[in-house]
Amino acid sequence: MRIAFLTAPEGVEQVELTEPWQAAKDAGHEPVLVSTQSGEIQAFNHLDKADTFPVDEVTGETSADSFGGLVLPGGVANPDFLRMDERAVAFVKDFFTQGRPVAAICHAPWTLVEADVLRGRTLTSWPSLRTDIRNAGGTWVDEQVKVCDGGPSTLVTSRKPDDLKAFCETFLAEFAKAGG
Repeated sequence: MRIAFLTAPEGVEQVELTEPWQAAKDAGHEPVLVSTQSGEIQAFNHLDKADTFPVDEVTGETSADSFGGLVLPGGVANPDFLRMDERAVAFVKDFFTQGRPVAAICHAPWTLVEADVLRGRTLTSWPSLRTDIRNAGGTWVDEQVKVCDGGPSTLVTSRKPDDLKAFCETFLAEFAKAGG
């Protein structure tokens, strides 16, 4: 399965990109780095610059049609940049419209709020997003990993980097059910 990993040009929490990426590769999937600009993205370890990673595809030039699922890594700045980009928001929304599975960790659900795909969904995130998720029609829970099948696509969410092991195991199992 080709899995899109959507990030902004800067601000993604590196471990929330690299651990799910490696887990997808180890499971035989093809992870693809999608961003709003070509070139490289700048990852961060909290507020400190970390490594850079080459962008494979650009929003507006690719679509959900060519992927089996979507992973949204967090970082505080990353989803805030993404939700301000109409092409990124449309890309995310298209996965839900097409019923393809989506996994989001930490602050990543901010992009889901902007895409207006959380009504009637139950999910978790970094605690500071709780009110935003509720205001977007979702139900927030404080759980290590939450799977929600209450919509056209399965949504897997986790709270923070400490949840990465459970997040990776769960999104890979749910993506496999969806045909990967």
